[in-house]
Amino acid sequence: MRKFLVVFLVCIFTTSCIPKKDLVYFQGKMDPKKAINKMTIEPYRLQVNDILDIRIKAADEKLVALFSQNQQQANVPGQINEQSIYFNSYSVDAQGSIRIPYLGYLNVLGYTVNEVQKKIEKEFESYFKNPNDIFIIVKLAGIRFTVLGEVGQPGGTVLFQNQVSIVEALANAGDIEITGNRKKVTIIRRSLDSVKKYNIDLTDISAVNSENYFIQPNDIIYVEPLKQKSWGTGTTGSQTFTTLLSVFSLVTTSILLIRSFN
Repeated sequence: MRKFLVVFLVCIFTTSCIPKKDLVYFQGKMDPKKAINKMTIEPYRLQVNDILDIRIKAADEKLVALFSQNQQQANVPGQINEQSIYFNSYSVDAQGSIRIPYLGYLNVLGYTVNEVQKKIEKEFESYFKNPNDIFIIVKLAGIRFTVLGEVGQPGGTVLFQNQVSIVEALANAGDIEITGNRKKVTIIRRSLDSVKKYNIDLTDISAVNSENYFIQPNDIIYVEPLKQKSWGTGTTGSQTFTTLLSVFSLVTTSILLIRSFN
């Protein structure tokens, strides 16, 4: 009985601790041939509820003001934040359109931001004699994503950048907890016609060459827990030792009580 108990406790101790290889990011060596190859990123195509920041520049400021949506307020120093961007930008409605003053509704569903820019420039040709007299900038008003699971601060976040890597996204969510599975980080991504799931192993250096290393707007990132968390035996050697010591003390006490009654 004692031998069985010792073997049982040793097995639990050796399997319940989280090994170092499960905690370290980007292990291994980068293949030099792959390192020099630039990753081709497919342009993001707009979806419903995306928000566009459209800036119009021209010599005739009065004419530009007719087409601008509270542009002066959006350009006040220190006033650019998520709230101001939301109220001073253009949301893609349920029909996949945005509404620009005097131009009316423009369908942008499935377009890239560059395609939307060219489409708006085309609409302005009838208002300006020389197309070069107007300059239009179209950008996504931040990249929105949600991080769930074993992270320090789960929830939704907006980063005002042109590109966000999965490492940056997780860092802004407080990084992966010690109980999070870095080998299986799931990205849930909605496209125009479907929802897809992708897995990425952040303990492998080859992850930086993954086509999913850079996230897309509205991505959901989920970090599932390691099996050690569900066992409840502890995540470090000291925690596991304390847990096993308590179990051993309980079993020993129970055996002594049973013998005393016999």
